[in-house]
Amino acid sequence: MSIMSWCRSKEAWLRVVYALFMGQVVSFFLSLMSFTASLVADLGADTPLSLSFLSYLALALVYGSILVYRRQKLRIPWYYYLLLGFVDVQGNYLANKAYEYSSITSVTLLDCWTVAWVIVLTWFFLGTRYSLWQLFGAAVCVLGLGLVLLSDAGVSGGGGSKPLLGDALIIAATVFFAMSNVGEEFCVKKKDRVEVVSMLGAFGTLVTVCEIAIVERKSLESVKWSTEIILAFAGYALASFMFYTLVPYVLKMSGATMFNLSILTSDMWAVIIRIFFYHQQVDWLYYLSFAIVVVGLVTYSRTEKDSDPVPAVEEENLRGQYHVLSEETAESRNETAAS
Repeated sequence: MSIMSWCRSKEAWLRVVYALFMGQVVSFFLSLMSFTASLVADLGADTPLSLSFLSYLALALVYGSILVYRRQKLRIPWYYYLLLGFVDVQGNYLANKAYEYSSITSVTLLDCWTVAWVIVLTWFFLGTRYSLWQLFGAAVCVLGLGLVLLSDAGVSGGGGSKPLLGDALIIAATVFFAMSNVGEEFCVKKKDRVEVVSMLGAFGTLVTVCEIAIVERKSLESVKWSTEIILAFAGYALASFMFYTLVPYVLKMSGATMFNLSILTSDMWAVIIRIFFYHQQVDWLYYLSFAIVVVGLVTYSRTEKDSDPVPAVEEENLRGQYHVLSEETAESRNETAAS
């Protein structure tokens, strides 16, 4: 019995380590997205929608081709995917727009609000219940990020041209990101991941094209294209493609809240990127904060419930129905024999 308990404990820890690893891979690609989006804004290109267009188009072409090859019908109505694509586009638009007015440090700090929105949305719409240890782990993660932001504040440079406007934009973006993450979690846990990603890319492309024609056409025409801007666009598209490819897998494995806690470390990866690009020094708070975030993630993930209450309820209902039918059958047999 002790051997079985040890094996189960080992498997649980392996799942935790794997979930943490995949969360950090996604976090790394998110930091690349933030870095390239900030670089595009610094180069003077006011094109937040066009920046996301290539990403959605690549998702639609790659995963849409797989979906067409399967020749299967949509398992979720298309208008749900349209809504999911709309909220995701708005989140990306507002976040990329915020880089034009605020510093990357402020944007990353306020992006933590996504965790709070996700907890609220999953609580009300998905029925997720969080223990005190899970909430404590989430608070520890945010605390660790706060320390790395104190270190990052000295090297980020400047607060942006209109910091209050930038802060308002990123806070609004977190609401849309939370709705997108919770919607994706619901879809990937119930249906096919390839379908979710392909439809998100298809409807994201459609919404982006419509909004570019309305609000960004003149800005796109005024861009002075250079090698740096083209490379920044390509880098963002590649990082975003990998990000959206892995997000559904991580959401199905660990949920929207754990996913958003994992990507809190994207600012740390952004520091590493700036070290290699700009040869900047790293403060000792960086290492301390990374350790604190890891402790928070382990605390949250180790106390996360693995069971899904919905199938259990359905199974109990089926057992109840079977029991009732058995009793009715026995009574009918007795009546027949008596007659």
